[in-house]
Amino acid sequence: MKKILILGAGKMGTWLVESLCLDYEVGVYDKDKSKLKYLFNSHRLLTFQEIQDFKPEMVINAVSLQFTIQAFEDLLPFVSNNCILADITSVKTPLRDFYLNSGRRFVSTHPMFGPTFANVRELNDQSAIIIQQSDKEGKEFFRNFYRSFGIKIFEYTFIDHDKTIAYSLSVPFASTMVFAACMKQQEAPGTTFKKHLEIAKGLLSEDDYLLSEILFSPYTFEQLDSISNKMRLLKEIIKSKNPDGMKNFLSELRKNIQES
Repeated sequence: MKKILILGAGKMGTWLVESLCLDYEVGVYDKDKSKLKYLFNSHRLLTFQEIQDFKPEMVINAVSLQFTIQAFEDLLPFVSNNCILADITSVKTPLRDFYLNSGRRFVSTHPMFGPTFANVRELNDQSAIIIQQSDKEGKEFFRNFYRSFGIKIFEYTFIDHDKTIAYSLSVPFASTMVFAACMKQQEAPGTTFKKHLEIAKGLLSEDDYLLSEILFSPYTFEQLDSISNKMRLLKEIIKSKNPDGMKNFLSELRKNIQES
């Protein structure tokens, strides 16, 4: 594989261009042409005809989640039938049906990090998921790509991926949103408060549609139920000023953290 097209020149798209351009011939397309201005060592493609002339062997779709499928549909007439379609979305259910109905080769992955929180220059403590049903050549490409950064790789089915995301993203997302909902201006904020505030600001800088789709997952409500139950238990312990109950609760928390 020599030619790769990146759809979308946002944060992740730009990172992909910068990470791949020295080893592959990379083209990049975005409807907002101003985003292409500072991308170097790549072909800045302005029209679908230019994409067709570029003849990509893989297209990595890095547009916003709500536009991912539409971007593929707009592109399909301009790439060969053998071109591998790839996405990096955090919600897979809609893509699963699209890929199966398209009859195209595909590879679906999810880097479990992003420019909002992760240092994309130091990723050896990060993880990525590759969907098991993906094309063999596509999976091998992303295995090699992620390994070059020392990223831990896991293979899940489409369904197992979305169940995992419902836990690993919806729980911290919901907890952070509750913190933000109860926010009061602090004249002398402590270190813990500042850290939570930084996380909240980063989360709320994300796209509304992305946050909604993650929280609207059919597997999210079970996780929110778990949060509610634990919060109810904590409230009861605090209300009754139960030292033994608090000790047991904190011991359970420490055990959970150590095992994670």
